[in-house]
Amino acid sequence: MNRTLYTLLFHLGLPLVALRLWLRARKAPAYAQRVGERFALDLPVMQPGGIWVHAVSVGESIAAAPMIRALLKQYPQLPITVTCMTPTGSERIQVLFADEPRIQHCYLPYDLPWAAARFLKCVQPKLAVIMETELWPNHIHQCAKRSIPVALANARLSARSAKGYARFARLTRPMLQEMSLIAAQTETEAERFRQLGARPECVEVTGSIKFDLTIDPQLLIKARELREHWQAQDRPVWIAASTHAGEDEIVLCAHRQLLAHYPNALLILVPRHPERFNSVFELCQRDGVVTVRRSSGGPVTAATQVLLGDTMGELLFLYALADSAFVGGSLVPNGGHNLLEPAALAKPVLSGPHLFNFLDIAAQLREAGALEEVEDAQGLAVAIQRLFELPQDAQRMAEAGLIVMKANQGALQRLLEGLKRLMSR
Repeated sequence: MNRTLYTLLFHLGLPLVALRLWLRARKAPAYAQRVGERFALDLPVMQPGGIWVHAVSVGESIAAAPMIRALLKQYPQLPITVTCMTPTGSERIQVLFADEPRIQHCYLPYDLPWAAARFLKCVQPKLAVIMETELWPNHIHQCAKRSIPVALANARLSARSAKGYARFARLTRPMLQEMSLIAAQTETEAERFRQLGARPECVEVTGSIKFDLTIDPQLLIKARELREHWQAQDRPVWIAASTHAGEDEIVLCAHRQLLAHYPNALLILVPRHPERFNSVFELCQRDGVVTVRRSSGGPVTAATQVLLGDTMGELLFLYALADSAFVGGSLVPNGGHNLLEPAALAKPVLSGPHLFNFLDIAAQLREAGALEEVEDAQGLAVAIQRLFELPQDAQRMAEAGLIVMKANQGALQRLLEGLKRLMSR
């Protein structure tokens, strides 16, 4: 399939796109808002001539934040337009940069040539930076037509995704050849991009900027104060974060097993997607565990067995409240989520076996003794209980995670140097 056929199929599929938006809006009403932006209509007033950064959703927005702040400092006269595809990503961007007037934001229009052209006419960027793997052939081609360099930052490409791209080589090869920089996380991923047709001189290994996460000391102080307010300094507290459908039941089953041995154990349960907050709360109620919603502001008492993390932008803080952390998206075949956030907070990290989005990071943490993988509720309960009972093991895992973090830092600076080269062309 080439780009012309791809574009035709995209146009033919627009009714399905509209149906998908409508179905999503039934669970998350924000999907029904700002629909015009998705076709480059009703865009906010934009100051042209800056840098455009695309981060598809919440995770990529958080990962991009240190890079965006560095770009703001490096180019004090330029606006930075940050786009995303989801309401949760949009909300996170607006919260992260609420105090920065040079940040402009809208949804990225769908990958249609006329929508991409209209968006670029409005923004007129000097540089486009796409986070991780969000590759859109028409957007990239429209940038190439206007001599706008395109960089893929913190680029990752699993073996499965590479096979998918390879099946459509007539579409993906020209797209990759139009890119000016692919800053890959690992040499394995860099080689996959080269095999798919990226120009070798444009592919670099910069590492993962997620290792460059810095923790605000105030976060740890506030977490300690809240634990004291809960009178939970000595309670065993664990977190299951970024859980997906099918995982919450496993996590709650593990927590019930823990409660049999530690009746005062507290689970902080944080679903990945806000549209699932209500259904997970109902699941907790059906399960018979005493649950407090974080959004309610209700007190966490000695009787509370689950705190449901149903707020946005608090994940790091909720990690800081816990003694050990399970990272979701991994007991179901979703590929996992960012293991480095709890590691940076000096927490022992647990996950399921499905980590194909974070193979290198998981391997490094595993080899250092900072990560333990579990298969099911029984394994999760046993692992958490061991960390409760053997604090020296928990401390060893936490220290190993911090060593891995420190050893891999510097990716952000390497990425910024690559972007600076593109800006100076």
